[in-house]
Amino acid sequence: MLRAGREVLLTTAIGLKALTECLTKWGQAHRGLGASPHFVRRSKKVTGDCAFMITLTLLRQHSPLAEATRQVRLLEDSNGRLKFEHSLTQSGLAPLRATGIAVLQINVGKLCNQTCRHCHVDAGPDRREIMPRDVAEACIDVLARSEIPTVDITGGAPELNPNFRWLVTQARRLGRHVIDRCNLTILLVPGQHDLAEFLAEHRVEIVASLPCYLAENCDSQRGDGVFDKSITALRRLNELGYGRPDSGLMLTLVYNPVGPSLPPSQAKLEADYRRELGSRFGIEFNRLFTITNMPISRFLDDLLSKRKYDEYMQKLINAYNPAAAAGVMCRMTLSVGWDGRLFDCDFNQMLELGLKHELPQDIREFNFERLSQRLIVTGQHCYGCTAGAGSGCQGAIAT
Repeated sequence: MLRAGREVLLTTAIGLKALTECLTKWGQAHRGLGASPHFVRRSKKVTGDCAFMITLTLLRQHSPLAEATRQVRLLEDSNGRLKFEHSLTQSGLAPLRATGIAVLQINVGKLCNQTCRHCHVDAGPDRREIMPRDVAEACIDVLARSEIPTVDITGGAPELNPNFRWLVTQARRLGRHVIDRCNLTILLVPGQHDLAEFLAEHRVEIVASLPCYLAENCDSQRGDGVFDKSITALRRLNELGYGRPDSGLMLTLVYNPVGPSLPPSQAKLEADYRRELGSRFGIEFNRLFTITNMPISRFLDDLLSKRKYDEYMQKLINAYNPAAAAGVMCRMTLSVGWDGRLFDCDFNQMLELGLKHELPQDIREFNFERLSQRLIVTGQHCYGCTAGAGSGCQGAIAT
């Protein structure tokens, strides 16, 4: 294990051999890319079983936006735009406060087999932030000492963390509902051949990214060939019972817009997905979540490169919905970072916006009473969760 600043550089035991092979192919296909300051930001080349988009992470690009403080500074330089706190005050919601902890969301790291254009985590094959075993054990200890009903495991591709299966098994033994936020293509990566069966055996809900039922739109955001691989993975999950009526194996699909727009009606889009995926591929699923793209990390970079940032931020502000603000996920969720630090939500985590300083800061300092009634840290990015029908890890809020 090597330490570099606040990052812990680790290698994982599960799936990393296959991922290394993919990276080797990637390097052979793009020789010299990392060494040249005039790098290509995106390539359409797909190498073998490597499903990830050849988009460099912000960290690999040495982009200023790889630093969370730079993103926060840009977002909070409102340029005359209405401040989020002012909108909360006008709605009678300031200061925003948690109303409990129904979900412990655990981000187990930034390693991923894909590098999606919209990713708010800046995850990718070159990231090595991985939750170590002692932090995973601390999360299980919190669950054992509390009655938090749901464990939401995310990443990166959370399944690449060597402690992922242990975490799932322990949480299920405690009787918790477990969610795996899955990119689907990970189910096809060599070394993960039994992953789908493992998830089914432990009755884990799969919340799977599929930003469109059309290949072109999906691949433009997530990488060439990803749509076809996702369909293969969905068929495999259906064969195991996922998405089938009365199986008890929940399969939730997630839509987010390809560009700088708000999601359409969740109910209408779900009907469209059900019709298109059913008629064209015979795929079944239980429900669809629509999620707004947050103006942070790689989507922020994309907005800036296309000169759409100001327009998108104003769109979010104009669509502010008090009903959505009242139901934002941070009021009932506590987010745990790969290193054990605590945050109000996964978005705040990626912006390094920790909890209020007077609160416990680490999962090993967990105090249910103090954290379940905490004041929530907000900023301009929070308009992403409160625009239109609202948006969160459970989809639209004000439907």
